[in-house]
Amino acid sequence: MEILIDDLKDVDIAPLLDLCMNLDTSEIEAVDVRNESSSVLNGEYALSLMRAINQKLRVVHLQDSSFGKDFLRDISQRGLACQVLTLRCSRFRKLNLMGEFMHIHTLNLDFSSSLTSFQEDCFNCMPNLMRLSMCDTQITNLWTTVAALSKLPSLIELRFQYLQYCNDAVTSFIPSSGKSDDTADFSPLDSVPFIGEPHTDTTELTDPNFNAEDPLRNFYSFDEEVINPDVQSMVEDSSDDSEVGFTSRHHKYWFADVFPGWSSEVPLQNENEDGEESLQGAFTDRIADVSMKYMSCHASPICYEKHYREFMIASLPNLKNLDNMPIRKIDKERATRIFSQYFEYLPYKWKHKESVVSILQKREIKSGHNKVQSSKHRPSYPSGKSQYFYTRSLSAAKLGSSTWPILHPLSLVGCELDKGFHPRQFEYHPSDSSLMVFGTLDGEVVVINHETEHIVSYIPSLGAMNSVLGLCWLKKYPSKLIAGSDNGSLKLYDIHHIPRKVTGIHGNFGCVTFDEFDQLTSVHVNSTDELFLASGYSKNVALYDINSGKRLQVFTDMHRGHINVVKFANHSQSIFATSSFDHDVKMWDLRQKPIHPCFTVSSSRGNVMVCFSPDDQYILASAVDNEVRQYQAVDGRLHLVFDIAPTESSQNYTRSYYMNGRDYIISGSCDEHIRICCAQTGRRLRDISLEGRNLGNSIFIQSLRGDPFRDFNMSVLAAYMQPGSKSKIVKINLLASSSHANKDDSDDLRPCRFHSMGG
Repeated sequence: MEILIDDLKDVDIAPLLDLCMNLDTSEIEAVDVRNESSSVLNGEYALSLMRAINQKLRVVHLQDSSFGKDFLRDISQRGLACQVLTLRCSRFRKLNLMGEFMHIHTLNLDFSSSLTSFQEDCFNCMPNLMRLSMCDTQITNLWTTVAALSKLPSLIELRFQYLQYCNDAVTSFIPSSGKSDDTADFSPLDSVPFIGEPHTDTTELTDPNFNAEDPLRNFYSFDEEVINPDVQSMVEDSSDDSEVGFTSRHHKYWFADVFPGWSSEVPLQNENEDGEESLQGAFTDRIADVSMKYMSCHASPICYEKHYREFMIASLPNLKNLDNMPIRKIDKERATRIFSQYFEYLPYKWKHKESVVSILQKREIKSGHNKVQSSKHRPSYPSGKSQYFYTRSLSAAKLGSSTWPILHPLSLVGCELDKGFHPRQFEYHPSDSSLMVFGTLDGEVVVINHETEHIVSYIPSLGAMNSVLGLCWLKKYPSKLIAGSDNGSLKLYDIHHIPRKVTGIHGNFGCVTFDEFDQLTSVHVNSTDELFLASGYSKNVALYDINSGKRLQVFTDMHRGHINVVKFANHSQSIFATSSFDHDVKMWDLRQKPIHPCFTVSSSRGNVMVCFSPDDQYILASAVDNEVRQYQAVDGRLHLVFDIAPTESSQNYTRSYYMNGRDYIISGSCDEHIRICCAQTGRRLRDISLEGRNLGNSIFIQSLRGDPFRDFNMSVLAAYMQPGSKSKIVKINLLASSSHANKDDSDDLRPCRFHSMGG
């Protein structure tokens, strides 16, 4: 029996409920409930109806435009007894199906245009789910996606996009029956079945062994001149919520296109004489002399991640079909090879997950063994490993068990003025693990204890500063810092002489004022705290003496374009590097009166920033659109190119810094993830995503830094693009799971985007 909710009214529910209550004793074998357009039926009545059907509920097809959040929340928390659930929903961004879905084997979330990620325990109550489709969603993160899908022990078919076969002249769809476009029956986009999900005749729906090679006799026929109005309205909703614009070609032909059913194009396996699986029959036998290609349609953003297919295959070993394409033995072998080449499963080359308790036990056993040895012997470490062995082991264990890191926006207390801060730049303190300084768009400088979230010192703008873009602590005088603004103002402050509380009282606080540097973007102090450099929207760099407060020299025409960032080496007082949008990064030595650089290295696009590794062995250069390279600091030899896919956007500004000493780098770009890569191999360890409450309020990252005292901890400066919104400093801890974090934090900030100049 099929119940179409669209035409039901509240007064129709009572007799239907009576009927459904007696289904167990009737001859009706199964009930399908469909909602294909807006409905006047109360959401509570619709839920009552589906609950009354109970175990005979087979297919549920819902549009979220008909019912409110309470309806979706009830389904999420209590579950459904259906076997197939199709849900077109633009109301949720983080999928959280916590209720019991014990009978479901097919879940279709295509066109859920706001869906970006998953709660950690999303799929815990779906032990029989075999088929999952999430085309045209906003899902992007490979790691959190795989972690969520790994909770599905029966999952064998997955798709984030529709793959259609085409040649250079015409798009073709090749069903397993071998019929061509003009002879086969096809379905519209929203009715493409999974393997084993016939659409008209649903008698095989409960059979998990339904033959994937069945011809398309079960598909709906489709008139290309008619567009399903529900699909059209659904796509319009998707565009509004996800900021995806559809051109005119999408309105008719795109949605009137027909797509093959899962695995209907090619056989699951076709082994040759050598035992290797091949797709040759799927291509040459059916298409004669025409060379075929396949094209992705309605792909979720995750599909555009580099090595997406190999990552999914290697991470989900039980998967048999991905995006309509069968997974063969040769595909798995390739996926394993690609994964090991471009990705790190765990930090520091750990191959297997291990519990923290197990590592601590091993350390105690080893420690007890070492105590009985002679004190003359050098300390021994397992397998000849270094003294960092156990620290790194613990990091690998913790990171391996926390795919969803804690994201904690700083919320300052002790502010007496009725205003909020608008941070624009920040820096960790080099010797006090609790301190951080940030400068604001209003010219304020604020020193905070980021552990307690209390303000330590507050410096008002005094009407002299605009946006603070340059900040740098002194190392030998840890209470002092340099602050520079985009209007050229440069000042030295001592936080010991600055009030702790925010007040409206203006004072000089005994600061030292230096000669201005117009359109400043960067300042940096050398290793002896004697000198600092300033750069900005010019080709020049200025050198200042901190003790005398005087500008010593201006080095002119150091680059052909403006110099966005200047950095001194961490241990050499005279060596510094500059990065410019003229595509060059240059190394200089003050002892040689920097007229000619020590060396020059070039990128294919403008360089956003450069920094030294903590031990000064390398420099890390970040150019526009994910071009990140590491060079030997001694002579500029290229050491490593990080394999980050470009977006082909000239506005995709990329910033990269070191984390965990020089073991890893963190890299962030506009409209993309924060990426964590091994600094020695370039392999990606993790992606971290952020986003605001509403997809309409995009976030971009203005700055990011690794915590110098805590492994796998960092902070990012994130801001909404919406006018009038406030930027936030967000602390990220990869070694702790977000399941233990405050829910308000995870609701307020989830995945991310990047923009603007400066470091």
